[in-house]
Amino acid sequence: MEFKIKNEYFNKAVGEVSSAISAKTPFPILTGIKLTACENHLRLTGSNSDIVIEKVIPAADEGAELEIVKTGSVVVTSRYLTELIKKLPGDIHIKVNEKHNVTIISDEIITYINGFPAEQYPKLPEFDNSHEIQISSVKLSAIIKQTVFAASKNDTRPVLTGVHMIVKENHFSCAATDSHRLAFLQTRIASASKGSFIVPGSSLKELLKLLAHQEESEVQIFSSESYLVFKTKSIMLCSRLIEGKYPDVTGLIPNEAKTVIKLDAKKLLKGIDRACLFALEWKNNNVLLEIKEGALKISSVSSAIGKIEETQPLLEITGERELSISLDGNFLMDALKAIQEEHVLLSFSGSMKPVIIKPVSGESYIQLVSPVRSY
Repeated sequence: MEFKIKNEYFNKAVGEVSSAISAKTPFPILTGIKLTACENHLRLTGSNSDIVIEKVIPAADEGAELEIVKTGSVVVTSRYLTELIKKLPGDIHIKVNEKHNVTIISDEIITYINGFPAEQYPKLPEFDNSHEIQISSVKLSAIIKQTVFAASKNDTRPVLTGVHMIVKENHFSCAATDSHRLAFLQTRIASASKGSFIVPGSSLKELLKLLAHQEESEVQIFSSESYLVFKTKSIMLCSRLIEGKYPDVTGLIPNEAKTVIKLDAKKLLKGIDRACLFALEWKNNNVLLEIKEGALKISSVSSAIGKIEETQPLLEITGERELSISLDGNFLMDALKAIQEEHVLLSFSGSMKPVIIKPVSGESYIQLVSPVRSY
């Protein structure tokens, strides 16, 4: 095996796949990056058995200046390869002999690393791509950003650490909840496929990083019994799914609202942010919202520091005109940051019922935040 490649391209590719590798794995082979030189492309693979990232660099990509001298494959320890490539000054020339010894040449620098046989590297699961889903990378990134933050960070209930993705009748929906808040988004897609998947939030955060460095493209999504694959022309992420039954989140959403108010989203976010400064001593970062005399009062109290309160005008109000509720300020800020619109609607069903936060433009995106005790 032998190939030459521009340092910048190889360094970027190594960095992308190495994020899937864990140094704590009991399998030494999984501490490495698998390099496969084919006639018309170079493929890099990294895995920790729960997630697999694969990067393809085509020989036709002029910027990469990739030249495949001899085909073959080898596994190289990720830690040393990653750090070495960062420190090499010039373009990369890699040779591998029959004993899996790797020679890396850059300008006048020659490095020798012992590799592993590629045959020992785990094979990818088999996938059924006959029922693939296609969605733009920009749209998929937006959906993930607007939901994944609400997934639980506590492993007590593993299913809640994931995002529930459902494909049905040309609709694609995502839901995430930690039982105290909920983010739910539904959008239309051109697909006749059906499926229900609980994808780990950690895998989706890795996917976001990968898509952020790609040009806008179509993402193909297809599944096996235990995995879900996200694939573009140059990158693939394969994630193990979480087993179990995801709760029916529709039952968490109140059917009727006693009060609905419309506010300036950015102004409200800044007000909640200020109030959180005085809410830190509370277990749930308590921020008090009060609707009174056609305005919204935002306040929080710290016994050690003092108190902050401000009043913001309501753009619209329907229903009961007085209400008081205590909410987790951090949860509120997360929800408001995820809604990328000028105005936002807050729907209240009572002082001890969840608050619904959604954009003015439609019903397809809902944020829910449960109230907290104020004592």
